[in-house]
Amino acid sequence: MLASIFNDVIGPVMRGPSSSHSAAAVRIGLLCRDLCEGTPDRVVVELDTQGSLATTHRSQGSDMGLFGGLLGWEADDDRLPGSPTAVAEAGVDVEIRTSRLDDPHPNTYRLHLWRGADRHELIGLSTGGGMIEIIEIDGHSVSLFGDYAVTLLWTVGDAEALAAELAATGLYDEVAASGDDLVVVSGQKAMDSSAVGELPSVQRVRRLRCVLPVPSRRGMTVPFSHAGDLEASSDGDPTGPLSTRPLSDWAIEYERARGGIGEDEVLATARRMLDIMRRGVETGLAGTRYDDRILGWQSGRFAEMAEAGRLLDGGLLNRMIAYVTALMEAKSAMEVIVAAPTAGSCATFPGTLLAAVDELEVSAEAAERALLTGGLVGVFVTNRSSFAAEVGGCQAETGAGAAMAAAALVELAGGTAEQSLSAASQSLQNVLGLICDPVANRVEAPCLGRNVSGAANALSCANMALAGYDHLIPLDEVLDAHRQVSQSMARELRCTGLGGLAATPTAQRIELGLRPD
Repeated sequence: MLASIFNDVIGPVMRGPSSSHSAAAVRIGLLCRDLCEGTPDRVVVELDTQGSLATTHRSQGSDMGLFGGLLGWEADDDRLPGSPTAVAEAGVDVEIRTSRLDDPHPNTYRLHLWRGADRHELIGLSTGGGMIEIIEIDGHSVSLFGDYAVTLLWTVGDAEALAAELAATGLYDEVAASGDDLVVVSGQKAMDSSAVGELPSVQRVRRLRCVLPVPSRRGMTVPFSHAGDLEASSDGDPTGPLSTRPLSDWAIEYERARGGIGEDEVLATARRMLDIMRRGVETGLAGTRYDDRILGWQSGRFAEMAEAGRLLDGGLLNRMIAYVTALMEAKSAMEVIVAAPTAGSCATFPGTLLAAVDELEVSAEAAERALLTGGLVGVFVTNRSSFAAEVGGCQAETGAGAAMAAAALVELAGGTAEQSLSAASQSLQNVLGLICDPVANRVEAPCLGRNVSGAANALSCANMALAGYDHLIPLDEVLDAHRQVSQSMARELRCTGLGGLAATPTAQRIELGLRPD
């Protein structure tokens, strides 16, 4: 699946502590519900003890998200925090098992589902930032990303022959056979009953919804995939387009091609995302409360002291700190946020961007374009590495968020695409190897401080790029190093709660105090 700014980077719009856990689990739960044609009667969830979910599924919102999805709720539903109680009240028998499964991906859900006389099995992956991949259904290998409406056809005939027959009609975007008896049909909408009725060999059908905001389509292409593609187009010409045009020009071009939409719609979507981010900042500054969290409300006092001149003069940085803190507090209070690129780093990029927009008093379109510039840097990240802390530690989350923010700040300051890419490269270089070790498995500490430091990193690198500092290593090569560091990082340091600050005596005491009896 081709990355989209509004699928993979600026989104999902959600509640919960973690997009990898909460939002992705909602999407997997929704597809499980569709597979069962309604809320299942019984669910057994198997989690690998060598992965991330075994130790974090409750505290980081996997249970909350999965149960909400099974009930048919979306990731921003205000009922979502109460889904564990609601699923029990709905009569669903849920069992969560942990054992050594040796799953290759750390965020693997093995789900066994019963509804009436039907039983299904599904294996799904949370791949970072709320994105998912379904890799197995009822023992059949599949590769579904939630970007299509999917029709599953079980046939007593030759599945390969039926798949070829359906593909030849040209009515569907993708058709594939899995095993001898399953055909997977992907399109803009699911097959209707009359079309299925014309296939006498089909014995059973299930329809899965599209769970991503930007669907895929047949023949979809994008003009480029990596930062190096843009740099190559400049062909070493110091007066070429990268040194004269903002990076948002390419971001708009990319998302127009990916979504099959016009520039006005791209900017309108960016505007909606900014509005949601803005409401998150306002909610956080106004004050938030939530029982199951470690840190209380701090953003309001910081903003008041900065306004009164009672803090050291940080200028724009102080506004960034207030906004970043406000967004993190809103997220931890289960308010609606935009994961950009993840919930754990939901404040680095949005808080930095909005603070600069307010401080510089730029136009609405300039803000939208800066958002898209950061989004395009995020596309480059996901195409060469990962946003998932369970895969690459905190360098994958706040590291990526800082790179996105640095590029956006350059754009707001009137900088060029070349300078935005330079700032992104430098900021990501500064955080290589940063681990993910949330205290008590709550995405609050040291996450808040790291989001704030990501904002400071972004501001510093944006100014360095604008001043012509040499970032030395191209962004693509930094991202390749980012991926290699991820692969070398110990499992305990990748969002398991088993290492780093999470393993300190104080953190363990905090966790014990939060656990229910």
